[in-house]
Amino acid sequence: MRPVSVAARFSGVREATQLLVAGLGVEDMVIQSMPDVSPTKWHLAHTTWFWETFLLRPQLAGYREYSGEFNYLFNSYYNGIGARHARAERGLLSRPTLADVMAYRAHVDEAMSRLLMLDHIAENTAIQDLVELGLAHEQQHQELILTDIKHVLSRHPFAPAAFATPTDPGTTADDGPCGWVEFDGGVVETGTDGGRFHFDNEGPKHQSILTPFALADRLVSNRDYRAFIEDGGYRTAGLWLSDGWAKVQAQGWAAPLYWRDGDGGPEIFTLHGQQPLDLDAPVVHLSYYEASAFAEWSGARLPDEREWEVGASTRRSVDGRFCSPGRSAHPGATPMHRSAGAGLRQVFGDAWEWTRSAYSPYPRYRPAPGAVGEYNGKFMCGQFVLRGGSCATQPGHVRPSYRNFFPPEARWQFSGLRLAKDI
Repeated sequence: MRPVSVAARFSGVREATQLLVAGLGVEDMVIQSMPDVSPTKWHLAHTTWFWETFLLRPQLAGYREYSGEFNYLFNSYYNGIGARHARAERGLLSRPTLADVMAYRAHVDEAMSRLLMLDHIAENTAIQDLVELGLAHEQQHQELILTDIKHVLSRHPFAPAAFATPTDPGTTADDGPCGWVEFDGGVVETGTDGGRFHFDNEGPKHQSILTPFALADRLVSNRDYRAFIEDGGYRTAGLWLSDGWAKVQAQGWAAPLYWRDGDGGPEIFTLHGQQPLDLDAPVVHLSYYEASAFAEWSGARLPDEREWEVGASTRRSVDGRFCSPGRSAHPGATPMHRSAGAGLRQVFGDAWEWTRSAYSPYPRYRPAPGAVGEYNGKFMCGQFVLRGGSCATQPGHVRPSYRNFFPPEARWQFSGLRLAKDI
């Protein structure tokens, strides 16, 4: 890869981050509304810290560190790098100011532009792989900026919008009951080993045996989920996993996160502010527990992640609508045309789909050496895999092998579900 191409891609990713926050005020960007949410200011600094820590300090001769304090303040979870500020207290960091963080970004961007033009960088495969990881890392934080600021603004009594009403909101149409797409099972190959960039947890490629199964041809909609609520879904203990029922009781869950009662009917809080609930859009902001309870109520189940990957691999194109200026920052803003033999729909770019698979390593998986090996491997415990990518996910991150993961109680992501069943 020519160095100018890498430099241009780096610049494009950094500019995309800046574009996402252009409409936010300083006060918006410093709030932490819960421990899982990080302030926008912190995301801007942390993604910059990544480039400084893993590329500039070790690779650019004479590089001047911007601040000796930032390694402590903006390290996320890398024990190999050193001590760090507590995650739940990121919202207490009034200093450095947003202006100082922006100056930090400019300082690092200038140094990275010099680094990426050096001949030995272009010829070093290991460094190029690290640059690719850094680009993907910043794009992941672009998604987190969206989901986190949505939670922050949802706590405001007047439901302010992060983005203006989209110029092309699109339409949805009632598709009626979901259909089913059947798969034979047998010996299947999932995961990936090479080719385009992928995270380490997506490999190695390996074989598994699946019994015949079917996947719903669309995501579960708000209309579907409202029927579950009206049938007493949140009041029926037998539908829930034990830990999930305990959450329902302790947290008072009675609907997906961000659903609200409006004067004219049900509403949902979005990045465009409070909106009428589109009953035919995919339901989002569900925990694993809620997805599992709905599947039980439906007489179906959640898919195994290998089943999902087999199904997703039949798709020839990305069919979602991803958040960008002037476009909808909420899933379901496209017609859901049904046609015979259409196969799986809404696979990429509407909602992350919970699977019933625990997040664990594939056979023969080994984390990378050094601090960068902490990126994925050490989280392979107590979490569940989601697949597909949401309206907030960068298009380059949607592929059949991509494995997202969250603890089962997480609701602030654009997480929904697709039903599965045995045949």
